[in-house]
Amino acid sequence: MKVLLADRDAARADVLAAALEGAAQVTRIGMRESLPDAVRRTDADLVLVGMGRPDRDGLEALRVLRAHLQLPVVLFVDDDDPAFMRDAIAAGVSSYNVVGASMQDVKVVIRVAVALFDRYRQIEAHLRRAEEQLEERTLIDRAKTLLMRRHNLSEPDAYRRLRSRAMESQRRIVEVAAQIMAAAES
Repeated sequence: MKVLLADRDAARADVLAAALEGAAQVTRIGMRESLPDAVRRTDADLVLVGMGRPDRDGLEALRVLRAHLQLPVVLFVDDDDPAFMRDAIAAGVSSYNVVGASMQDVKVVIRVAVALFDRYRQIEAHLRRAEEQLEERTLIDRAKTLLMRRHNLSEPDAYRRLRSRAMESQRRIVEVAAQIMAAAES
C-alpha cells in the first residue's frame, strides 16, 4: 500500500511513518506541493494527514482532494473537537483520530478507514444506480401516460407500444420514452 503522509509537525510525521514501517510505502508531501498534486505524483492509495489543531485551510485541501480523487483519508489531530470532526468527515475524511491514541494502532486505523471508504463507495454507487433506475422508470411512466391520453390506450397497451418501438429501433425503452417526451414538449 502506498501512503502519502501530510503533516507539518516533523516529530509526529516521524512517529506515524515509523508506525507504518514494513506495512506500507510511505511518502511525505513536499513543503509547497498541493495535496492533489502529491497524490497524483505518488499514486497514493491512502492519505494520512496530521494536524496539530483544527485547520479550516487543511479541510479545504481535503475537499479539493475528494472532488478530484477518490481515496481514503485518515486524519490525526492533537485535540478533540466534535464540530471539526463533523466538518472533516463531510470533507471526505474516512477516519478521524485524536493523537492520544496509541501510534501502534495506526495500522489498524488505516485498515478500518480503507474498509469504511470502500463500503461507502459501494453504497454511493448503489445509490446512483437506484436513482438512475428511478429516473428512467419515471420517464417511461410519463411516456406511457402521454400515449394513454393521446391514443386512448390502456396502461399495458401503452407499454407494449413503447416496447415494440424500442425493439423495432433496437433501442432501450427509456430512449424511446425520452424521444416521445421530447417530441411532446417541442
